[in-house]
Amino acid sequence: MSRSTASGANLHYINGEWTSGTGSETFESESPATGETLATFQRGTEADVDRALEAADEAFEEWRELSAIDRAEYLWEIYHELRERHEELGEIVSRECGKEISEGKADVTEAWHMVEWAAGNARHPHGDVVPSEIGSKDAYMRRKPRGVVGCITPWNFPVAIPFWHMAIALVEGNTVVWKPAEQTPWCAQIIAEMFEDSGIPDGVFNMVQGFGDAGAAITDDERVDTVLFTGSAEVGHEIADKVGGEPGKLAACEMGGKNGIVVTEEADLDIAVHAAVMSSFKTTGQRCVSSERLIVHTDVYDEFKERFVDIAEDVAVGDPLEESTFMGPAIEADHVEKIRRHNELAREEGANVLVDRFELEAEEIPEGHAEGHWVGPFVYEIDYESDLRCLNEECFGPHVALLEYSGTIEDAVEIHNDTPYGLAGAIISEDYRQVNYFRDHADIGLAYANLPCIGAEVQLPFGGVKKSGNGYPSAREAIEAVTERTAWTMNNSKEIEMAQGLSADITTDD
Repeated sequence: MSRSTASGANLHYINGEWTSGTGSETFESESPATGETLATFQRGTEADVDRALEAADEAFEEWRELSAIDRAEYLWEIYHELRERHEELGEIVSRECGKEISEGKADVTEAWHMVEWAAGNARHPHGDVVPSEIGSKDAYMRRKPRGVVGCITPWNFPVAIPFWHMAIALVEGNTVVWKPAEQTPWCAQIIAEMFEDSGIPDGVFNMVQGFGDAGAAITDDERVDTVLFTGSAEVGHEIADKVGGEPGKLAACEMGGKNGIVVTEEADLDIAVHAAVMSSFKTTGQRCVSSERLIVHTDVYDEFKERFVDIAEDVAVGDPLEESTFMGPAIEADHVEKIRRHNELAREEGANVLVDRFELEAEEIPEGHAEGHWVGPFVYEIDYESDLRCLNEECFGPHVALLEYSGTIEDAVEIHNDTPYGLAGAIISEDYRQVNYFRDHADIGLAYANLPCIGAEVQLPFGGVKKSGNGYPSAREAIEAVTERTAWTMNNSKEIEMAQGLSADITTDD
């Protein structure tokens, strides 16, 4: 079937077919760098989600009966296509979500790494043999799929994160209904085409394009056994609250952060400045792990500030398809406005602004890109106070606070932990005792030493604590969210003997 309507709008993928669905509305994918329309898409409705869930529910029993190895074979087809189309897809990612080209390509690389890990894991040992108190009993744990998994993914990693969710869910025997971000439907279209090309059975994978109402229709439906969500804290907490009230249903949510980097008096400042620039400005600060707080010891504060500010004033903002670009545009006009409000909030709360490139000079904007969503670094210093909103609310942009501290590593970590979030953070220090204290006491799910606090390898867990999530929504830890463990005990004797000294004798009044 055609993948677009006669009017050129791209379709949903439901039950092995491309369909325009029941709605008449369409929406557009827009280049953040130029403002141009890239493609048009059908907007999904609750009825479209209902059909996709029906297909996934009906396909589940047959899909789960396949071996994990057979299920993984479909993913291997996608793995090879991701590698073969690396350059092409990397450019599409950069065009649609504005990331500079090396990041666009890295997004695709991370996707095939995730598929490789999930598919390869199908041949690894599964389950645990557990000792029993009774010598004649065998005890072990095994996993089984939960059922229909609803996946809701963000725009900033439009290829990698969908595979964080879906590759593991599918190999483990679940079926999927996916609602991609409305800002990056072109990338989602290509992923759906890959699943079609793989020959995966009808109904096992389904995609409905659209907005929050389509996502809500997925999360609210009783046929969905697990919701995997990556995105904003506000939406994630709403999902978790809804799902938490439904017995047997699970929501695994990875949300934002107000991440910090601690630079101690024992830091190598070359590493410190490099790590801070990467953490603060890569992806234009639009990563859930981006750093918006730099917590710097007074002994090195002045030198660090001077060096960091010098780079922030000159960091290259430009066309994401150019290799010389370090920062591309923000994703959309509404997000530019959100960043502006955060910058203004910092001023209102007493910030001393060190760099304000929010409104770029005309000569900084690439030729032909005047309609893009351009912002530059905003850097300020401010006296630390626990209740400052600018230090507690996530901006999700190139908005960075410098906080000077004196005292010990304990003092620095206390400041670091003083936010509602707990996703990622880093320490820069040549003192292993300081590094280990941060490792053991920082309230975060992702910790780095002498590195930027960005970056994820798929063989490691990816998730946070506190307002940032519940720790297992993505990468390898998603197995916990998409499977149920059964504790299995088998008696090999002709007699029944119980553990803990419980009598197995049956007595009667006779």
